[in-house]
Parts: sequence; structure tokens; C-alpha cells
Amino acid sequence: MAFDTKLKQWTSLGLGTVLMTGALAAAAWLLLLKPHGEGALERSDKVLIVRGSEVAGYSGALGRMGFDAAEGTLPHWTDKTLAELPDFEGSAVQGVVAPANLKNLEGLIRQRVIAILDKLPRDEPFNWVDLVSRDLTTQMLATLFDFPFEDRHKLTYWSDVATAIPGAGLIDSYEEGFEILKECLAYFSRLWQERARREPGNDLISMLAHGEATRNMPPREFLGNLILLIVGGNDTTRNSISGGVLALNEHPQEYQKLRDNPALIPSMVSEIIRWQTPLAYMRRTAKVDTELGGKTIRAGDKVLMWYASANRDADAIDNPDAFIIDRPRARQHLSFGFGIHRCMGNRLAEMQLRILWEEISQRFDKVEVVGEPTRIYSSFVKGYTDLPVIIRSSAVKGQ
Repeated sequence: MAFDTKLKQWTSLGLGTVLMTGALAAAAWLLLLKPHGEGALERSDKVLIVRGSEVAGYSGALGRMGFDAAEGTLPHWTDKTLAELPDFEGSAVQGVVAPANLKNLEGLIRQRVIAILDKLPRDEPFNWVDLVSRDLTTQMLATLFDFPFEDRHKLTYWSDVATAIPGAGLIDSYEEGFEILKECLAYFSRLWQERARREPGNDLISMLAHGEATRNMPPREFLGNLILLIVGGNDTTRNSISGGVLALNEHPQEYQKLRDNPALIPSMVSEIIRWQTPLAYMRRTAKVDTELGGKTIRAGDKVLMWYASANRDADAIDNPDAFIIDRPRARQHLSFGFGIHRCMGNRLAEMQLRILWEEISQRFDKVEVVGEPTRIYSSFVKGYTDLPVIIRSSAVKGQ
């Protein structure tokens, strides 16, 4: 089923109704949110310029679920919103995903992937999200933060709470969500104090505690940065791991390509990330009056950059709704954003997916989806809570 037909009506929180349905969603790159709830959809190839340059007149205002506290989402949420930290992302914690550190992490990731895959059930259905996608990304998050391993599942729980919509099963209200996230802040504050008293280390908390631009952050700003890092490290990789299994099952000819030529894995990883687009959009705030695509954008207007649409733009990508693992220029997608706010962990995410599929391909001819996936109830996160699969003994190599 084509992407655009899967979309339901999505609504903004506190700004009136935002309609993104049917073919309209596949055609729109930018969504302008007027202060009084008047939505204006406009497709524009200039989205990359908007995304990549502060000079274009757009701030990095993201806020929770794309909106900030003044717009009626999470009470008392930091005014210094989650994505407005290009210098922090670029300097204070960049070392954790520097090439030398990635090289050191590769062996650990492979070891964990092997352990996860080798204990998976045979000949009985199981939830791929829980046993593989969530487990692998949770372990990686714990490593990046040097977080107590026995409590590592708190990280994915806090990530899920940070992007949850009340009434969808995880929280009943934004106030409840914020109370849970205060527990997250208290836990990390203890870790911060411990790391600040030690010599600088290579984990994210130590880098924040000792970084010149981050060592004196007030608590709510610290929480905002934590959620940015946790969600970025959890949702993107976890849902791409699940989305890749689903995509290959929905496109059996591509799965056969993979079996015939495992050297396609690096290209396939990029195609999975494009096809899944695990975070559907980000939001920016216009800093000055400007015009884009024939539409006037006033200072203070909110602009959504709809990555899920950009990654299905037929003018930029040939046959964009198709999943093609040997697609030319497969890395030319916007799932990681662009410019100064580009996801700093993109290489780590790609490496985790590459290693996972290398090890899957050595063990199994097929991970078979045996039921409909259960999708996360969210306009922001494009992911899954349940993906029923089976690994049949006949698909296990070497038997």
C-alpha cells in the first residue's frame, strides 16, 4: 500500500487542525502553521535551504512533538527548545560518534547483535520490536550514556513518554508525562554530579558535565537536551530496524536481491532509513518575514518540515514509493535532517543497521512477518510497537 494512503488525519496540539491526508501529504514538504490555526500547505524545493541555514531566518525551535509550551503541550517545557542547540551538538558531545570511537564501538555492537540473534526463538512467532529492535538500541543508549546497565530499559521508557500522545496507552495527560520526565531528570542529575567530580570521560553525560557550553545548563534545559539525545538514539534506529524487516517482506523481490548479493547491505540500510523515515517532521520558527514557494511567512510563524513527504518526492527521487535496495544515490534522503541540525548520530545508526543485517544474512534466509504490525500512535514518530515474525528452522543457514 502506498505511503500516502496509509496516512490518517493528523492534528496539531494547540494550533487547530492540521490536515495531511491522501495524496496531499505526499505532495507537501512544508506546512506553515498560522498563529490562529489557519493551515497553509505549500511544497517547496527550498526546504533544504530552510533546514540548513540560520541565515535563511529560521530558528531551531522544535519543542515537544513539534510545538512549545506556550502552545499548550507539555507544561513548563523549556523555552530553549530541543533542536535549538547546533553548537552543543557540534562540539560538546560530537566525540562520542567521532570516527575513532565508532571504530571502537563496532566490535561491541557486533557482539551484542550476535547474542541477540542467537537466542531468538525458532518455529514460533515473536515480537521483533521487543526482542531485537528495542533490545539492541537500548543497549547502545546505555553504552553512549554509560548508564547503569541494569536500569537501561528506563531510557527507552522515557523516550516513549517524551513523544507519547495522551490517551494512546502510555500516559493519560501531558502533566503525567512531565512528572515521569522529572524522574528522568532526577536520575540523570545524579549521574551528572558523579561525572562532574571525575576526570572527563567519553560518555555523553561526562561530555555535557565538562563541556564549556553545557556544564552550567539549568535543569529544564538539561532535560530538554537529554530527551533530544535519548529520542534521537532510540526512535530512529529502533524503528528502522523494525521497518527494514517489514519492507523486505512487503517487497519479496528485494529480499531475494539481498539473499543473492549481501554486498548490497550498505545501500539497503540507507534505503530502509529513507523508506521508513522514523521521525516524520521537525518544526522551525520564522525569525523574520520572508517568502517561500510563493507563500508569505511572518516572523513567529511555525513551519513544519515534513521529512516523510520529502523522502517520497517524485521530483527528487525516482519511483519514491518503491523500496529498492540497490537504489542509486541511496543516501540522498532527509531522514537525518540537513545542515547544522543534521542528526549527529547518523553514522552510528547506519553502522548498527549494517552490522545487524550482516549477521542476519549469515544466519537466516528469511525473517518472516506473520501478522500486521501495530504502529505507534503518533504524528511524529513513524514506528511500531509490535511486529510479529517467525524464523523457521528451514530458513536457518547451516542446518
